[in-house]
Order: sequence, then C-alpha cells, then structure tokens
Amino acid sequence: MSVVAVGTFLLLVMLLFLAGGVWIAITLAIVGWIGMALFTSQPPMIWGKNLFSAFWDSNNSWELAALPMFIWMGEILFRTRLSEQMFEGLAPWLNRVPGRLMHTTILGCGIFGSVSGSSAATCATIAKVALPELKRRGYDENLALGSLATAGTLGILIPPSITMVVYAVAADASIIRIFLAGFVPGFLLMALFSGYIGWWSLRHPDKVPPPGPDLSLREKIRRSGSLIPCTLLILFIVWVLVAGWATATECAAYGVLGALAIAWSGNSLTWANFKASLMGATRVSCMIMFILAGAAFLTKTMAFTGIPRELAEWVNSLGLSPIALIGILTVLYLLLGTALDGISMIVLTAAVVLPMIQKAGFDLVWFGIFIVLLVEIAEVTPPVGFNLFVLQNMTGRDSNTVARASIPFFACLVLCIAIITVFPQVVTWLPDAVMGVSR
Repeated sequence: MSVVAVGTFLLLVMLLFLAGGVWIAITLAIVGWIGMALFTSQPPMIWGKNLFSAFWDSNNSWELAALPMFIWMGEILFRTRLSEQMFEGLAPWLNRVPGRLMHTTILGCGIFGSVSGSSAATCATIAKVALPELKRRGYDENLALGSLATAGTLGILIPPSITMVVYAVAADASIIRIFLAGFVPGFLLMALFSGYIGWWSLRHPDKVPPPGPDLSLREKIRRSGSLIPCTLLILFIVWVLVAGWATATECAAYGVLGALAIAWSGNSLTWANFKASLMGATRVSCMIMFILAGAAFLTKTMAFTGIPRELAEWVNSLGLSPIALIGILTVLYLLLGTALDGISMIVLTAAVVLPMIQKAGFDLVWFGIFIVLLVEIAEVTPPVGFNLFVLQNMTGRDSNTVARASIPFFACLVLCIAIITVFPQVVTWLPDAVMGVSR
C-alpha cells in the first residue's frame, strides 16, 4: 500500500474514534497500534514494547516537570483573588483600547511563554486565569478561546523553547542565534493577534462590554498596585532563567512558591483553595501527559511506516525553485501536523529537509523560525491540535468548536509566515546585530 493510502487510512481511523467520543489519548494510542500491526513488519512483542517505552519515555523527563508546576501556579492565581486583582489592575489602562481586556490573553501568553517554553503549559495556565474573568465580565467566549488556543503557541516561539533547542541540535546551528531570532517574530505575532482583536471589537461593539469610567493617572496607578507583586514574580522568573541561575523546572517551582506567598500575604490563600488548586493542577497535568504518551506511540508508528521520510524525499525529487520549495514544505508540515507533535516533525524530517534547505540557499536560523511557526500552526490544526485538546478538556467545549474559533488567529499565523518569507530580515536582524556586537 502506498504512503498516501496508509496515511489517509490512519487519519480516517483517528477521526472515526474521535467522533465516537473515545478519549483523545486512547485514540492516538489505538491508531498507533493499528498502524504498527497492519503497516509494519514488526512482531507483536515489539508492538507492546514500543507502546510501553513510548508511554514511559514521553513522561520520564526532567524538563516536563515544569509543566505541572506552571499549571499549579495558574491554578493558585485562579482560585485565589490574584487573577481578579490582575484584571482590575489592567482594566484602567485598556479601557479605551478596542477589545479592552481581551488583549490580556495575548499579553499573558507572550509573557508566560517566555518563561515556560511550553505551548501546553502556556495555554493551560493563561486559560485557567483568563477565561473565568473574561466570561464573568461579559466578553465573547469564542474570541477568548480562539485567542488562547493560538497565543498559547507563543510558548515555543518566544525563547527559551524546547522546540528551538531540538531544531538547533538537528541542524547543528547556534542555539543562541536561534533564540535571538525568535523575539522579533514573537512580538510581530502578538501584534497581529492584538490587531485582529481590536478590529473584531470595532466590528462587533455589541459583543464587547462597555468601557468603564475615565480615571485620573493617579487613580490608574493606585488601582494597578495589585499588579506589582505578580509583575515582580514574572520578572524574577525571567531574570533567573535568562541569567542561567535556574532551569525552566526550577523557575516553575519558584513561580509556585511566589504565587503561594503572594496569595498568603493578600489573605486570599485558604486550606480549601490550596487543596482545590493542587487537585486542579493534577487533573490538567495528567490529561496533558496522557495525551503526550498517546502521541508518542503514534509518532513511533509513523517513524516505522516511514511516512514522514518518504514525503520529504518525494518533495526533494521534484527539483523545485527556492520559493516553490518553501511552499511545498509548508503544505508538507501542515499535513504532518495533523498527526505528529512538533518535535517529532522536526526530528523525523531533518535529515532529508535540511540539506534541501541549504542547497536552496536559505539561512538555517531563518528556517528554524519558519519551522517553529509551522509547528505553532500544527498545535491548532485538527485532529491532533494539542492546544485544542487542552482547551477542550479545560472548558468542555468540543475541539472542533475551539478550532473554528481559532480560524482568524490561524490566518494571523499564516500571515506571519508570509511576512518572514518575504522579509527574512525580520528573523535574522536581531541575531546578526547582537552576535556581531559580541564578536
């Protein structure tokens, strides 16, 4: 059977199970098992070995320990009055901006993404804090879901990023240069997201709460006093991480400790909401790790079937021009993103794709940001859009509903890819400037 036929069959089986209400993680594992059984020559004993090793290896990671800690920090902010205080502090400054507090989802994901380096942790943490407040204040839920699903992907674009590290190792490129290259596209993407929110709010004024009363500068500053503790906590986490004094996991622990201290000093931490925050973080973390385990087994199946490698080799055989090559690779990675996580997409195709990129004359640092943006799109592309699953499990809304709400922000991601393709200096300017000065 051809690679296209195998891939199509497995995709249809996945859609069938998801439509039948089977748990996402179980669906991914079942599809992986079917692919291993029908389309590889591996004996049954190896199927089981791959299943168990995939489940163990996908969660046996020190870096992954940051995920539940960051989620717990978000739960603490959510279950105490800290999230409410943060929104009250931001509201006076965003009062006259189209979209008002809806921009906090973009700003929060950008700031938190620079700390966590994880799309799932960013999406889950900011959603836990922002969604209840936005819903309580009367903001459109679909716009909030769409912005959170896509802005959560900033966690892998704004450094530090595990995905960037994996690419740098695979491409034998400078990790520092790739980290630096992610900042300007990250800020550009935040501007595009916020720009769409402002435009949408002007088009639908009836779906945006009315502005609050105008306040004097002194009153705005006074009300923003509640932002100071959380702002200092975030700045501290970023500082110790950038300075190299702590790993992402250690920063997550500092974040939990700081959130508990702030909540306790503000008399909003009780034994009841402490237990509730701990159990909430446990449930969300287990959900995410279970999905990761199922995706890891499906990834192993894809590697054994050779689908990613054969697709990349097919593209290489076409002899395309540089621009056409980028267009075909965009489509290729979008297709792979429907069944693979981002890191697997990079690892399974790097050996074939990177020589093609170098031969076409593209800068490897630029291509690293290009592929990270495609991975971001994969995070919100059904049926295996990871951020869609996170929000589905957190809100109870169907992943297809979240995907539809994400379409305009999905377009912003595509526009960002087009901009960096036409103007590659958007990516290369900062690393060239900083590394040039360092030399």
